[in-house]
Amino acid sequence: MQLVIPKEIEIVVNGLKKAGFQAFLVGGCVRDILLERIPKDWDVATDAKPEEIQKIFPDSVYENKFGTVGIKTGSEDRTLVLVEVTTFRKEERYSDFRHPDSIKFAGSIEEDLSRRDFTINAIAFDIGASDTPRASNVPKLIVDPFGGQVDLKNKLIRTVGNPEDRFNEDALRLMRATRFAAELGFEIDGKTAEAIKENSGLLGKIAKERVRDELVKIIMSDKNGPAWGISMLEHLGLLQYIIPELREGIDISQNKHHIYTVWEHNLRALDYSAQNNYSLEVRLASLLHDVGKPRTKRGEGPDSTFYGHEVVGARMAKKILERLHFSKRVIDNVTHLIRCHLFYYNVGEVTEAGVRRFLRRVGPENVDDLLKVREADRIGSGVPKAVPYKTRHLQFMIEKVKSDPVSPKMLKVNGGDIMEILGIEPGPRVGQILNILLEEILDDPKKNKKENLESRIKKLGGLSDKELNKLSKAAKDKKEEFELGIEEDIKKKYYVR
Repeated sequence: MQLVIPKEIEIVVNGLKKAGFQAFLVGGCVRDILLERIPKDWDVATDAKPEEIQKIFPDSVYENKFGTVGIKTGSEDRTLVLVEVTTFRKEERYSDFRHPDSIKFAGSIEEDLSRRDFTINAIAFDIGASDTPRASNVPKLIVDPFGGQVDLKNKLIRTVGNPEDRFNEDALRLMRATRFAAELGFEIDGKTAEAIKENSGLLGKIAKERVRDELVKIIMSDKNGPAWGISMLEHLGLLQYIIPELREGIDISQNKHHIYTVWEHNLRALDYSAQNNYSLEVRLASLLHDVGKPRTKRGEGPDSTFYGHEVVGARMAKKILERLHFSKRVIDNVTHLIRCHLFYYNVGEVTEAGVRRFLRRVGPENVDDLLKVREADRIGSGVPKAVPYKTRHLQFMIEKVKSDPVSPKMLKVNGGDIMEILGIEPGPRVGQILNILLEEILDDPKKNKKENLESRIKKLGGLSDKELNKLSKAAKDKKEEFELGIEEDIKKKYYVR
């Protein structure tokens, strides 16, 4: 084991030791070091009281009741800018199933470790002073009273002591067990898993923001972790308190173009996104892209249909993400990807104008993510190729027209020009004329010249409100060629909607 301690941590540890106090590395950083992973954060436990820590390190922050002092290091590494030093402590009852009602300072590191969640997080290192010779940087002392090193070796998540007690202290640990297993590729100990199932209802008492944060960590874990993690949440009875809508797809068969149930399909789509290290929004959209299928299914067997599931699914996803208090940006991006994930494209049938309208609807900035969701959808259906020739040709067409105008702001005139030319005030006519102009430019980008557009504005300005409204509505309702003409026949034929 190669133990590399950042200089910022050594300064903190040495400062405490030189003042006559004990100091141990604890928690996730110890676990990560033993697993030969780079720690995401560093925590120190000590027998020094908060006021004593502050005397040693005047440039520190103490604004909590848990005995944790944040020591400012001035480091350029964001994980080391503020090093948290916590006094050995033991905790009283947890009335809210999340935070201790009160804390008391403990007399030893062993007592402090006994309050922690899982054995792999209940290991402490005494790294000694920097001037103490240490062969091969081996810790001076490893404190492991609950067998955490053995569990690390056996790749096992197990609670410290009685699992019932640990989960009643902090119900978020119910999810954290799955999260650690997903992140590390571990299994959950049998007794711990049974206790999770028996106490799963406690998760309903936890703030949605906390649940969301654990869910994001599961979904953003490496490789096989996300799909395994979601499956494990269901197995342990937790998913019903997080995304119950996903469970509606369990045992819901699809049609002859799908070899998996809706539930399996969604998990496989998520797995593909994780395997390719896609963003959070793409992973969420891949997991939820078909969440609307169970509510839109008509018929059984190979000819069953799911008409409109992308619309229903987008609405459901919005409610799910809002309930979990995701940011507006994430909610908008994910629901947009789900709403747009179905589109028909066939080489030779869709013109450049059709591709421009596709870009207008989807947004050029969203195309890459949308195609990634489409890839995940295909692989989740059991097809061998994520990017078939049709998709590659679409990408070629997008590249070909990407510099063409596809939104009103790309026109050579704007609303101000229209008001000036026609001598009118802001109102519906301005927007209607912009819609009409854009539709004409989507058909022929060469017309996007100021002189031409000014001429068209004058002609359109001479129309009555009724005539202008009719033209504007026709422009607004004009379908992309991806969904024109034989759209319904094609979708019915291939059961893709």
